[in-house]
Amino acid sequence: MAALLFVPAAVVAGVLTLASERAGRCLTYGEQCTPGLPGWLFAWSAGVGAVVFLGGGAAPAVRVRRAALTAQVLAEGTALLVILSHA
Repeated sequence: MAALLFVPAAVVAGVLTLASERAGRCLTYGEQCTPGLPGWLFAWSAGVGAVVFLGGGAAPAVRVRRAALTAQVLAEGTALLVILSHA
């Protein structure tokens, strides 16, 4: 469920980012453009979320699945924070 909700959450976070005053100024005038958090952090957290999603679904033990779900949610949360950091 957390993996399925990541894409809509990322879209909403992106729209919120583009709705900010600073992002509007950056897109319109090229002013106040800041890099935000590094792009590798987004790629890393999204990749970890995908790997843990696949590993957690294939794991037979309930304890491993719980740990995988926790890691997946944390990685997806980090990816969303990277998107919002550009606002």
